[in-house]
Amino acid sequence: MNDPFKQADAPRKVLVADDDAEGRLDAWLTSVLAGEFSRSRIKALIEQGAVLHRGAICTEPKKKVAPGDRVEIVLPEPEDPVPKGEDIPLEVLYEDADVIVIAKQAGLVVHPGAGNWTGTLVNALIHHCGDSLSGIGGVRRPGIVHRLDKDTSGVLVAAKNDIAHRHLAAQFADHGRTGPLERAYQAVVWGRPKQLRGTIDAPLGRAGDRTKRAVKRADSDDAREAVTHYEVIERFHEKPDATAMAALVECQLETGRTHQIRVHMAHIGSPLVGDPDYSAGFRTKVNLLPEPAKTVVKAFHRQALHAFLLAFEHPRTGEVMEFKAPIPDDLQELIDALRV
Repeated sequence: MNDPFKQADAPRKVLVADDDAEGRLDAWLTSVLAGEFSRSRIKALIEQGAVLHRGAICTEPKKKVAPGDRVEIVLPEPEDPVPKGEDIPLEVLYEDADVIVIAKQAGLVVHPGAGNWTGTLVNALIHHCGDSLSGIGGVRRPGIVHRLDKDTSGVLVAAKNDIAHRHLAAQFADHGRTGPLERAYQAVVWGRPKQLRGTIDAPLGRAGDRTKRAVKRADSDDAREAVTHYEVIERFHEKPDATAMAALVECQLETGRTHQIRVHMAHIGSPLVGDPDYSAGFRTKVNLLPEPAKTVVKAFHRQALHAFLLAFEHPRTGEVMEFKAPIPDDLQELIDALRV
């Protein structure tokens, strides 16, 4: 871990806990530096080794603070909260005065955030649409009503005014239960689900890593309903006992949780090929594949997931619109190699 205190020119602030100081270090620093940094930002700085507590680097946000404690913090460079337009190519499937529908490429982050302040879809949309994007999502998420993971490709719609944003957001919140919203994905998974068609109804919540998700008991504090419908479309290298090395699966979301398809497919024993977070136990299976599939799978460095279909009601006309994004070249190459 880099030591921020070895940077001679790094701006610092020295604080001394007063007589009323108590509780966790991250909470105390957040209160003392109110308005400067969020608690999550303070916590990250502590974990990065940017805080001295009682003369020693402290990486434990829950460390207790006592009256008279001396705390020194290396202050990060200020980050511009307002994203700027960037000339990033967009594959526009449809656009009018209310909405823009694009086929997002894999590798493109949807909106700015920690570690990705530039080069996002939002930066591209600002450049393409100018000031017409809806502001409801805030300065960092103008026009954004739903998301796809960075390495998931496929159809995504953004709102170009506040009325469209509210209308679309309501449809996504309803998950298509009472309206026409429909989202369908294609995924290449290891093995083959035991049932060729089924529904995975398993609540999701945070895993140990704040960016990951896991199946949780329904009565867990952070459990949120998650329902995925799936159907096996094609099986690759199927054996006489009806097992397969891999399969092409179509998934439809009834809810829209973070990493939902990725976690749900792993939960039933068929994680996505290339998934860096949820298929670690299946990486050696690539050695059982014949060529050229073995070489192609080894070179496939993202989850094999593509949002190929999105349908929604147009916020102005009420027309039900359906859009499909063709399978990107890297995923098509993977499927073709597995067919051999």
